[in-house]
Amino acid sequence: MSSDADALERHIGHDEFDPVGTLALIGIYFLILLLMWLFMYFVEFLGNDLTVVGMI
Repeated sequence: MSSDADALERHIGHDEFDPVGTLALIGIYFLILLLMWLFMYFVEFLGNDLTVVGMI
């Protein structure tokens, strides 16, 4: 049984490793940040006056 486990083990070198999942997570995170920025810019800021300067 241990020989079957050794046969299934595969070593991946540094050049063969392709982090597609990590790249996908970074892309999704960037897309969420972009959508949040677009919402804040076009909905919150352009629709209202300046609040920090207008308070005083």
